[in-house]
Amino acid sequence: MASAAEGDVGTAAEPVGGLRGGFEELSLNKLATSLGASEQALRLIISIFLGYPLALFYRRHLFYRDSYLIHLFHAFTGLSIAYFNFGYQFYHSLLCVVLQFLILRLMGRTVTAVLTTFCFQMAYLLAGYYCTATGNYDIKWTMPHCVLTLKLIGLAIDYFDGGKSQNSLTTEQQKYALRGVPSFLEVAGFSYFYGAFLVGPQFSMNHYMKLVQGQLTDTPGKVPNSTIPALKRLSLGLIYLVGYTLLSPHITEDYMLSEDYENHPFWFRCMYMLIWGKFVLYKYVTCWLVTEGVCILTGLGFDGFGDDGKARWSACANMKVWLFETNPRFNGTIASFNTNTNAWVARYIFKRLKFLGSKELSQGLSLLFLALWHGLHSGYLVCFQMEFLIVIVEKQATNLIQESPALSSLASITALKPFFYLVQQTIHWLFMGYSMTAFCLFTWDKWLKVYKSVYFLGHVFFLILLFILPYIHKAMVPRKEKLKKAE
Repeated sequence: MASAAEGDVGTAAEPVGGLRGGFEELSLNKLATSLGASEQALRLIISIFLGYPLALFYRRHLFYRDSYLIHLFHAFTGLSIAYFNFGYQFYHSLLCVVLQFLILRLMGRTVTAVLTTFCFQMAYLLAGYYCTATGNYDIKWTMPHCVLTLKLIGLAIDYFDGGKSQNSLTTEQQKYALRGVPSFLEVAGFSYFYGAFLVGPQFSMNHYMKLVQGQLTDTPGKVPNSTIPALKRLSLGLIYLVGYTLLSPHITEDYMLSEDYENHPFWFRCMYMLIWGKFVLYKYVTCWLVTEGVCILTGLGFDGFGDDGKARWSACANMKVWLFETNPRFNGTIASFNTNTNAWVARYIFKRLKFLGSKELSQGLSLLFLALWHGLHSGYLVCFQMEFLIVIVEKQATNLIQESPALSSLASITALKPFFYLVQQTIHWLFMGYSMTAFCLFTWDKWLKVYKSVYFLGHVFFLILLFILPYIHKAMVPRKEKLKKAE
């Protein structure tokens, strides 16, 4: 998750010096060094796990208390976590929250307020990226700020929708539209909620207010029975954390920049990229599962009841673990990884671009937004460009197999299904690793070096398929199948 921190502790003969050295030995810096992590990474992990005692305190003492006390608790704990991690740089988030509240109050439910919010919050975030950028993955104030940026943009859009008539809104928009006028305390509590401030997930102001009002419980009048569901997600997160901790010293992106990597055979370079591409995502999976457990414990994860009458706790889910581990398609990874953020982009960006009249254009602009939201490094643009290309090609290939009698018959042979699954998974994770290489190496000189070492395999493979699959489709799909599809 982060590189090892370095630090030295001086020794002194005097008792006072020895006492000072003892305190330094107990410092977070020394603890982080002994664990092979940076101090910032350790602070992040501590802060994420701190959500559990805070959630227990909230359940025990505040669940049905006055709303202003709950907002104060969320705002104070969130600001404290921000200060613990980033010192006085927490003012960046506080400034944006205050200005966002003023935008809502002074501009009201107008398009101007939405556009001002979008431009200001994104400009502030991008300026932060520009001023703090390095060639490595650093944990700094921009990390939680990107989460806050989406939250405040979503708040402005929901507030705008709240001024429209019900008939003019879609069913989804009606669910999220904010009819009331939020106070500053409500906006602060919403923004700094300790279970989601650092790494997400995203949730709406309406959902947050239901939590504050004590509505997010499976047993009305009592705290939710969410301890076991929360512990399940926590346990799953700990499994991923252990796996990542054990493997991280041995499987690194830095190795792909080494001469030793280049000197290995082509097949080895591809297999290393495949394994690394699967493993590197585990650090994100860990954080999201642990924070989801915090949200479930508070009740924020309550998502009503299923058809079987059992309570669902998936409102703040950011991972579909089984789908992530077993689905052999790229769309399966998209549908299972960072799902909460993907849903936010679909709701507030993709679907709002419907007026363009092109699904592909809307999807392309949504991915461009995601790339910029992640940062200004060229690697992000390359990664999401690859995602766009892969999704288009995968859709073409799927249609070809489904509509071609010969290919669909071949794909339905039971004895061959394990072989096809293995091939799909190999292609899937090889090119997931290929795309993630640019994402994790950030700068063009680094990812370009690795791409050269594998001869731009991902770009060549999918660009060739992009151009030849329509011709293969034309040759292998009977005319009557095409006419049937057109009807």
